[in-house]
Amino acid sequence: MKKIKIERNDENQRLDRFLSKYMDQASKGFIQKILRKKRIKLNSSRGYPEDIVKYGDEIKLYLAEDTINKFQTKTENIETNIDLDIIYEDKNIILINKKSGQLSHSNNENSDSIVKGVKKYLIDKGEYHPQNEKTFSPSICNRLDFNTSGIIIATKNYNSLKMINRAIREHKIEKYYKALVSGKIDKEILLQGYLTKNRINNKVQIHKKWMNNSKEIHTRIMPLKFNEEYTLLDIQLITGRTHQIRAHLASINHPIVGDRKYGNNKINKKFNLDSQFLVAYKIIFSGLKDDLEYLNDKIFQVEDNKAYKIVEEKILK
Repeated sequence: MKKIKIERNDENQRLDRFLSKYMDQASKGFIQKILRKKRIKLNSSRGYPEDIVKYGDEIKLYLAEDTINKFQTKTENIETNIDLDIIYEDKNIILINKKSGQLSHSNNENSDSIVKGVKKYLIDKGEYHPQNEKTFSPSICNRLDFNTSGIIIATKNYNSLKMINRAIREHKIEKYYKALVSGKIDKEILLQGYLTKNRINNKVQIHKKWMNNSKEIHTRIMPLKFNEEYTLLDIQLITGRTHQIRAHLASINHPIVGDRKYGNNKINKKFNLDSQFLVAYKIIFSGLKDDLEYLNDKIFQVEDNKAYKIVEEKILK
């Protein structure tokens, strides 16, 4: 039998979810089985999947130590070559300017990512001790495509992760992008549609009407500069789906310059860019409560990289 004390980074989550994180290599079926067979007690009473664990609670696992160890990922030294460009940091969050060509999340154990960089950075600072944590590890709240640069929100504790994720789901945190697209756009447009994924080729498709397994999307675009051939857009990402901005703009015949997946190859060849001209340049916080209320109404921005500035100045004088 093993006793677990619930700490701040483990509180306010369902018991079955806590167990799934604590024994992250165990199947959902196994977690449900040990709960059903009364192998888990919460504060000396039978534990149920939907029970919410609170700070100071005690969980008892009536399992062999070898069984528990078998289902836990071993803590290893984190190796990363990611050099974090931190634009803001406090006791709860870190805002990072992700470079084009960096992964937000790792594809596998051997790939590098912003998440690994954040963990290593906090370990080196002495703010994160993985051996002392039961279920939490520093995480990011928004992902950017491999070749998209801009602001990523990372959290240092579970409470911040939960609150920011909720605010994003409720569209309280405003996310703005800049993109250079082909064609002239001279007015603000609210784009609406439905997005489906093709997991085989890792592409998405935009539809005007609802389709099976589609998700509704909303993208607001506002021209900053334009001529007859190109437009620099300020984009508000209202819903955040995979490749949403890139596919949505391509679907209205205004693909992003440099986009190899959804763009126009003939146009792309005219520019010496190694990625799409798309930057997540601004975030405005709102809808946050309690420990994160101080972030409300704060605006954070990053500058375009030099290559994008050169292209912008060259064609949009």
